[in-house]
Amino acid sequence: MFGVSKDNVQGQVSELTERLKTGANLSDEQANQVLETIKSFVVEKYPMLSGAVNSMFGNK
Repeated sequence: MFGVSKDNVQGQVSELTERLKTGANLSDEQANQVLETIKSFVVEKYPMLSGAVNSMFGNK
């Protein structure tokens, strides 16, 4: 549906990581920490989205 596949989503997460690194001048570790913080926030505030969020960002 909507052209979203696991590979596509992982590619988009990689693209987002790269944008954080270049746009905000973050290291790999910092960019990953930002994504983890966003993931935790979304899952905490919107638990009904946890499955989708974990699928997209990985179940860490």
